[in-house]
Amino acid sequence: MPSNQGAPLESLYNAARGRGVEFAEEFVPTTRTFDTSELRLSYTEWGDPGLPVVVLLHGFAQTSHAWDLITLGLADRFHLISLDQRGHGDSEWAPDGDYSLETQQNDLDEFIKSLGVSRINLVGLSMGGRNAYVFASRNPHLISNLVVVDTGPSGMRSGRSRIRNFVTMPDELDTFEEFVERVHSYVPHRSLEQISNSLLNNIRKMENGKWTWKYDRLLRNPDYRRPTASQDQLWDYWESVKCPSLIVRGGNSDVLDSKTVTEMTERNLLAESAEVPDSGHLVPGDNPAGFLDVVRPWLNRTINVKKRI
Repeated sequence: MPSNQGAPLESLYNAARGRGVEFAEEFVPTTRTFDTSELRLSYTEWGDPGLPVVVLLHGFAQTSHAWDLITLGLADRFHLISLDQRGHGDSEWAPDGDYSLETQQNDLDEFIKSLGVSRINLVGLSMGGRNAYVFASRNPHLISNLVVVDTGPSGMRSGRSRIRNFVTMPDELDTFEEFVERVHSYVPHRSLEQISNSLLNNIRKMENGKWTWKYDRLLRNPDYRRPTASQDQLWDYWESVKCPSLIVRGGNSDVLDSKTVTEMTERNLLAESAEVPDSGHLVPGDNPAGFLDVVRPWLNRTINVKKRI
């Protein structure tokens, strides 16, 4: 069932202009839902359905709207579909608390096959990047091109610890403004206005009047660990990806180091890499214009599409 996007679009357009994101027109996205065999997923669509399909997967503790500035900038060239992965955003929470790699892969399998297209291009950030390259390795017949953003089979513990410390902080605050200050302490290089805009789709007001995140509280439990693959298994998945791939690293990332990026390109010769300056781990939000400067021409070249007239 489609519906209009929740957050005011005018704020998004103004934010894009203020951050140097070029877009052809003020595209209006549509939010839809899809029922897997276990739960209901929410996703947002941008652009003409007749254009090449790009599916985007957000990172841990994010929502599909983490991609809004990027999808706005690409919607004249592609049909973009950003998914709220299980337990995040407006998708349902796992009734049994299962957020394992295998379950997320099953969700992706059902969702992507439901789109009714023969092949897609897949983009993922952090947790979404891991889900993307594992899916691409298992489903080479479905994936034309892959973009993996600031993640790899191995990484830096300091950044992962910083993320874990942030998400396990008290998760009920009295005001929206308190959440803005909380996030600003985590990403001090972003302006308060930018953070306010990004939070419009990432937090919700509860019945008790307090504000909280729009993802499953179980994921914020410091004792909870999401079942995933071993590092050796993740390298095996990465090496078996059979499509052109782009690894995008944030220039100031404390999660993905340059050494790992080099190893990824050496262990998969179909991969190339790029670095976005003035960005940390959350590259598309830290420097959306810089991210588009890297990803837009790469997608255009690998997909060989023409801009819609």
